[in-house]
Amino acid sequence: MHRSRAEACAPTDKEIDLMRHTAAVQRFVVLAACGLILAGGACRSDDGPPPADGAEQSRVRLVSDAAPISLFGDLPDRTNDVYASFAQTALRRHTFTEEGADFDPDLDAAGQRLVFASTRHHLNPDLYLQSVDGVAVMQLTSDPSSEVQPAFSPDGRYIAFASDRSGNWDLWVMEVDGASPIQVTSGPGDEVHPSWSPDGSRLVYCALPPGKHQWELWITGAREGGTSQFIGYGLFPEWSPVADVILYQRARQRGSRWFSIWALTLVDGEPKHPTEIAASSRFAMIAPNWRPDGMHIAFTTIGPAASETSIENESVETFASSSDIWIVGLDGRSRRKLTDGRGSHQSPVFGADGRVYFVADREGHQNIWSLPWTPGEASDSRLTAIGSGSEATGDAVIDASP
Repeated sequence: MHRSRAEACAPTDKEIDLMRHTAAVQRFVVLAACGLILAGGACRSDDGPPPADGAEQSRVRLVSDAAPISLFGDLPDRTNDVYASFAQTALRRHTFTEEGADFDPDLDAAGQRLVFASTRHHLNPDLYLQSVDGVAVMQLTSDPSSEVQPAFSPDGRYIAFASDRSGNWDLWVMEVDGASPIQVTSGPGDEVHPSWSPDGSRLVYCALPPGKHQWELWITGAREGGTSQFIGYGLFPEWSPVADVILYQRARQRGSRWFSIWALTLVDGEPKHPTEIAASSRFAMIAPNWRPDGMHIAFTTIGPAASETSIENESVETFASSSDIWIVGLDGRSRRKLTDGRGSHQSPVFGADGRVYFVADREGHQNIWSLPWTPGEASDSRLTAIGSGSEATGDAVIDASP
């Protein structure tokens, strides 16, 4: 049922519940994703779309004292699908919170340890570490502020993350057990989403300088006091584990208001050859991540696009409710869909064990799950949603257009 624009602007019961949980703390990250629809009003760039009226902005929100910074958007009235049972699928669950949410997963290069952000104990997210196949969880941070987006260094000794403990979002690095945190960036704007260079000496990140409306990509040294280098515009960069190639998402300027997946190459330290790898006129493609071989990419799709309908001569925007994990080759070929359904599947990251780890709200709470994937194989059709009316599309291509 369509809601009028006035109704769409009013908070839903779900939004009211979220506001109750966050009323005591303004700077809060709620994650249903490392990745939902930025095109729906999140992290706008100058060439991106304006925020959609009534679009729920609850699922990954970074809020500073100065101004809200919505890194991801959300779709209203999202519902879960019923899936095939564990006996029928290769789906595996890795975290088990029943309060709050687990999100922003990352794995070390050996595929043995999982680090993630969570609100399981506090309204503000902290960082946690556990064995991939374990249950015991080590809390790494307990600062009153928010810590999100952890990333293992290539040697597994350090974790980079974003924190607002200094008043705005900056990058920090700590030892893998949470000891000796150091502040890497300290600019007046917000710096988030660190990703390590293959040799562990540098970090790439995205930043929103004061007074600007376009997110920028920067590189800095992985220790405090390093010089920083501007390399372009975009969001959520990920450095290849094997080369000086950086993935990121960027708003498309023609034919669509959705984000697409791009890559640039550092040649003698300078950014060259920006290349669009995956795009669609019907889906936003966001939050890319590398397979350890540097030849495949996982990302989240959200869509299809918002559509304008008319109810009693009033224009109303409506949204589909779907976010899924897809995989594509670095050359943009062989797109494969790993999940299928109207539930929430976000923030993909590859493990060394051949599995793809992601955040899902399968049982009413956001936890971290994984599925196996091998190059050349279609996704497991047994994961197709049951009773949702959707068809099994295992290796379907998102968009037939080139």
